[in-house]
Amino acid sequence: MSTAILTGQPAPGSSLDGDLRSLGFDVKVASGPQEATVLLATVPAGERVALVDPRFVGHRHALRLALTDPRFPAAAVPGVLGARPEARAALARALTGAPVAVPGPAATPAPAAGQDAPDDSLPGGVAAALEADGVPVHRPALGTLVAAVPADAGAAHAARAAVDAVDDEAVRLRSAVKAHDGFFTTFCVSPYSRYIARWCARRGLTPNQVTTASLVTALIAAGCAATGERGGYVAAGVLLLVSFVLDCTDGQLARYALRYSTMGAWLDATFDRVKEYAFYAGLALGAARDGGDVWALALGSMILMTCRHVVDFSFNEANHDATANTSPTAALSSRLDDVGWTVWLRRMIILPIGERWALIAVLTALTTPRIVFWVLLVGCAFGALYTTAGRVLRSLPRKTGGPARGRTDRAARALADLADSGPLAELQARLLHGRTGAAGPLYVAALGALLMVGGALFVPFGDPRLIAVAVLYAMTAGLAVARPLKGALDWLVPPFFRAAEYTTVLVLAVKADADGVLPAAFGLVAAVAYHHYDTVYRIRGGTGAPPAWLVRTLGGHEGRTLVVTVLAALLASRGDDFTLALTALAVAIALVVLAESIRFWVSSGAPAVHDEGETA
Repeated sequence: MSTAILTGQPAPGSSLDGDLRSLGFDVKVASGPQEATVLLATVPAGERVALVDPRFVGHRHALRLALTDPRFPAAAVPGVLGARPEARAALARALTGAPVAVPGPAATPAPAAGQDAPDDSLPGGVAAALEADGVPVHRPALGTLVAAVPADAGAAHAARAAVDAVDDEAVRLRSAVKAHDGFFTTFCVSPYSRYIARWCARRGLTPNQVTTASLVTALIAAGCAATGERGGYVAAGVLLLVSFVLDCTDGQLARYALRYSTMGAWLDATFDRVKEYAFYAGLALGAARDGGDVWALALGSMILMTCRHVVDFSFNEANHDATANTSPTAALSSRLDDVGWTVWLRRMIILPIGERWALIAVLTALTTPRIVFWVLLVGCAFGALYTTAGRVLRSLPRKTGGPARGRTDRAARALADLADSGPLAELQARLLHGRTGAAGPLYVAALGALLMVGGALFVPFGDPRLIAVAVLYAMTAGLAVARPLKGALDWLVPPFFRAAEYTTVLVLAVKADADGVLPAAFGLVAAVAYHHYDTVYRIRGGTGAPPAWLVRTLGGHEGRTLVVTVLAALLASRGDDFTLALTALAVAIALVVLAESIRFWVSSGAPAVHDEGETA
């Protein structure tokens, strides 16, 4: 049970006591800061505490935003301060030194709906003291919601009228929908999925349960696709759309009920990829039942999507601390944003997750797996080229305008973590001590990637010379990260590494021409891709990359690429042994990565965030 401490008796007829109890708070009344300090000491250390001015007038959802969001140690709206256990010690210190608010004509009048005003209440003073003590206090955007501490009866009447003029529940439903979503999600899913989210909240369902239901539905869809029959394909398409609706609902439920959690962050961040790639595998199995072989197309689609995402992630991390971009490309984009239809067109043509899943579902029901994958490859390739070209143009340094020429240390660290360099690259980087000569990291990484992919394509399968190419690739990988990735285009280094590693596995699997080798390669790339996505979401949560021992154990991208080329050379003439080796490698990587990922995401130190979905 959480505890709310009122700093006085509420006004007659006030709903404040009932609102707080409806949010799960036990309400206690204090006569001032000293008694509030005494009451605070009686609250168990592991519970949330709220400090509330009895004059507060506002919407219940404004109270909910300040008091129940688990992502922040402290949060405040006018007249209300909520603190989680980690901020309790600072709250006690702040409470002893906070100024005492004196109601009267000089007090601050109630602001209009959505309008900020100075908060001279005791909770407002404590919030300011917390910030001065180094505790960040989240102040949620209220929009049209009202949260006020009226000074007199007239101001209180005006505040209550403002509350009555705004439908609290309608605002809560609107805010449950993610802003800046894709066209399909915004117009074809969210108009009704938000009501499903409310239905779930009123029945006590959690976002994690809805996320799991979405995963199970997608896996059933993949199973239907694997039947290879038209009825199975139709059922698979329908179930994939149902899975996507549930995928939207879990995030809306988390925002509607403020039910964010560490487990939810892990589930939501990874299950989208599991669902999509499992469906690819289902389509490939279905095609095989009809005598077709589309495993190479399925693996190519997975590689393209993963590389496209790492472009998004790398660019965003490189510009995490950057000032506003003033390049001509950014200016053109801003001008186009003023033309409404261009916003939706640009969001649709890059095939974000909603449009992509709708396309896959419809094509699965009406066509064949081969057509599904070819359309997906062409559409996603266009989207990847469009977004990457725009980001390159935004990043190019210019004489006037344009972005800053350097990256921050945080951005350089994030890019180095995304590069996923193993022991071989680390050794090379240490030997060089940051000296890379005139060649920048981007050019070295691009050269190494082209060398590795070119070798896989043109060196005969099983030829030991490919091992030498992989060694050279490992050397260029170390050279590329020998100095901080602070160049204007150095955010492209991780995508080059991803493309080189994944494409090498694909090419060698195709050239092996052995039974089951492409499904084994699919599993290997899926396991490694999970590791890379896990790295991204840890960085997003502010906890940094996976531990160094994990990256070294997995060998880094250059180490894994070298191992695969060695296996190809040693096992080329031994029947299905290459297939067995790739399968064993995939299982080993998956077990190690999943064990560490689960340990981290269910730990108390993991960030209580909810993934907002892919950026493209």
